[in-house]
Amino acid sequence: MSALLPDGTVSILLSHLEKEEESNRRRIAELEGKKDWDGLAIFADENLAKDRNNASWWLVAGYAHTRAGRKTRAIECYGEMVRLAPDDVLGWTLLAHALRDTKQPQRAVQTLNNAHLATRGTAETWFMLGESYAELDRDLPAISAYRQAIRMNDEFAHAWFGLGRAYSRLNRRSEFEATLKALERLSPPLARQLAELRPQAR
Repeated sequence: MSALLPDGTVSILLSHLEKEEESNRRRIAELEGKKDWDGLAIFADENLAKDRNNASWWLVAGYAHTRAGRKTRAIECYGEMVRLAPDDVLGWTLLAHALRDTKQPQRAVQTLNNAHLATRGTAETWFMLGESYAELDRDLPAISAYRQAIRMNDEFAHAWFGLGRAYSRLNRRSEFEATLKALERLSPPLARQLAELRPQAR
């Protein structure tokens, strides 16, 4: 479960709570350190009872429920964060992670497309959009999303892999080979996996 969360989520949580009392920030770090996800969720709920419109506490609540495996509740919390802070890409990112984790690629696509209307997005959000389209067997929009991720970070090896996989499925051999060549430089192990998907001449 935790592998689905972006690296450095805890420090991001604390950065979103810069305006909070230092005691609250320390308490979050303490509960996270003990992996007391129920305690963290309760702490978030106590603060939300004082201010339901605080997007940062919805973020903390969503994080706690994600780590505790309460996926549906986490989605609800991230949805509230997005509603209250639509210009914060982290909320969209975590919501899309949670939707993909619960095998809802169509909702993830809608969420990420909305994110890119509200924010510039990140290489990760564009990559997740590509992966969500791939799960729906929609390779052309997946290619467009992977390319956007690569435009933002041309060393994003998993985006190159997704791009090559989509080209393979569409039997676009010359583009597949160019993608494979780029991936060989970035990640030989991923390149070997991609080479196994090389499209055959028809």
